[in-house]
Amino acid sequence: MGAQPRENRKERHVKGVRLTHIGGPTALIEIGGWRILTDPTFDAPGRWYYFGWGTSSRKLTGPACPPEDLGPIDAVLLSHDHHADNLDAGGRAMLPSAGTIVTTVSGAQRIGGKTPGVENVQGLQPWAMTRLEAPGRKTIEITATPCRHGPAGSHLLVGDVIGFALKWDDQDDGVLWISGDTVLFDGVREVAHRIRVDTAVLHLGGVRFPITGGLHYSLTAKKAVEVVALLRPQTVIPVHYEGWKHFRQGRDVVERELEKASDDVRRRFRWLPIGTTVDLAV
Repeated sequence: MGAQPRENRKERHVKGVRLTHIGGPTALIEIGGWRILTDPTFDAPGRWYYFGWGTSSRKLTGPACPPEDLGPIDAVLLSHDHHADNLDAGGRAMLPSAGTIVTTVSGAQRIGGKTPGVENVQGLQPWAMTRLEAPGRKTIEITATPCRHGPAGSHLLVGDVIGFALKWDDQDDGVLWISGDTVLFDGVREVAHRIRVDTAVLHLGGVRFPITGGLHYSLTAKKAVEVVALLRPQTVIPVHYEGWKHFRQGRDVVERELEKASDDVRRRFRWLPIGTTVDLAV
């Protein structure tokens, strides 16, 4: 289902959706009684992390709050488990306290076998679906969406990654889509073709490493503008653009690119103050 003209945002109303950007890729999403955490990263800043194949990075800033201040977490949506900028030691330590973990198939196998106390982890292939269901709460359908975490042919080096499309009954104008760590490729174009997206949580940062030169491993500002033009969501919430040395394009770079974009694209971006809970109309 492709993008179609949307109603004026002033006519829309909040339906119990709240989002808190905690830092990096980590966000708390509250929907109809559910408390959902994305890509938990809670380590303090300063440490170097090694991602393999000669790539590494240093964490520059810590989370807006520690995991113990978040309260109960019903589900963790984990785009991938094998890079510390999406799941660090502090994030891994809180997984046993989460009700459900949804991630890649390979990640579910690793987490289930290596993380003591984790009892409910589900692995999804792209376009597979699972549900969050409980009495008195909205049923949320979670569909895994394709990601390619680098240039063509890089899968053997970077591993499996997925995004997530969240759908429930009384959404105004489409799903809540979390891109995951991806570049723009045919899988993202397929999202635009198959899903009507109301709110897009985009992982930006233009990730690069010295050893691989100019190759990127997440959306650049320029490609993010292209993604938004493809999907035409009502709201775009940037994450994964600050807090790590290998995130090469911060908010300033994105905003310079937006100055060159159309008003139609530019008006859709909403930068959330890190650590502040905001209401969303989804």
